[in-house]
Amino acid sequence: MTLTVNVKDNNIEQALRSMKKKLQREGLFKEMKLRKHYEKPSLKRAREKEENIRRSRKAARQRQND
Repeated sequence: MTLTVNVKDNNIEQALRSMKKKLQREGLFKEMKLRKHYEKPSLKRAREKEENIRRSRKAARQRQND
């Protein structure tokens, strides 16, 4: 996985902001937070199940509003 950020007119602050947005979209910060401590497999399955339910409900709401 390669991530490229272009720096325009030596504007490093803008490049850092765009890099952080890209990393957030890729889920890197969430992954780092989860890997900081050990997570039991049963808790991991429960968390992933809750995330999937939340994601599917959100998608259903968006389909309903469209």
